[in-house]
Amino acid sequence: MQILLTNDDGIYAPGLAALERELLHIGKVGVVAPAVEQSGVGHSITFLMPLVCKEIFDGDRRRGWAVEGSPADCVKLGIFELCPRPDLIVSGINGGLNAGINVLYSGTVAAAIEGAFFGITSVAVSLEYDEHAQFDKAARLARRVIEYILKHKGPGPQLYNLNIPTAALRQPTQLRVVPMGVARYGEQYLKRKDPKGRNYYWATNDPPPPAGEDESDLSALQQGFVTLTPLQYDMTKQTVLRDMQTWSLSLPND
Repeated sequence: MQILLTNDDGIYAPGLAALERELLHIGKVGVVAPAVEQSGVGHSITFLMPLVCKEIFDGDRRRGWAVEGSPADCVKLGIFELCPRPDLIVSGINGGLNAGINVLYSGTVAAAIEGAFFGITSVAVSLEYDEHAQFDKAARLARRVIEYILKHKGPGPQLYNLNIPTAALRQPTQLRVVPMGVARYGEQYLKRKDPKGRNYYWATNDPPPPAGEDESDLSALQQGFVTLTPLQYDMTKQTVLRDMQTWSLSLPND
């Protein structure tokens, strides 16, 4: 099996290295990752400038390719030029959870979505932020989940978002298959002045709201469960589409 591994924390991120070591138990791994951190860039693509790539070595061992672009750039370039015909795409391990509405902003998840665009099963992997994050332990857990996915998923390509809370690395826990939470949060800013008296604003990165009655990735993570969410990139709201197809709006000819 050929695996394309990427992330949004950059080619030198410890989570990437830890996941590479574990994925080598599954197949061959080609690393194509951003040259510098690209957290929160979402699904941006580079069109207005060339993508500069550099081969990165760890001693005599080739680590992979560093791309001066976004995570989605890395996957697209990897598929067509640097790591042709991958069977699986894995993005991570991200230093910080990508759950709830953060899925929409995440470069980690965007890289997996880019892989799914091309009909390749893709998995985004994120670990709760910790200054002393145990990436090796999280990578072993992630590999076990990925192996299970490959064994039990349907015949077609699928897209998954895997999140690992810190608590899951300290004590036995369970995997919860849950939907993405859509509760609003993280809307607060600190207002300050720079040395020239100009206002500037700093996002506070507030925690998610308390869990409600309906289980989601946010509520399950708060309880210390590992979460796995199947995603899709088709954003069409099918129920509304069916209603709208009965409309008979006439447009003017002039």
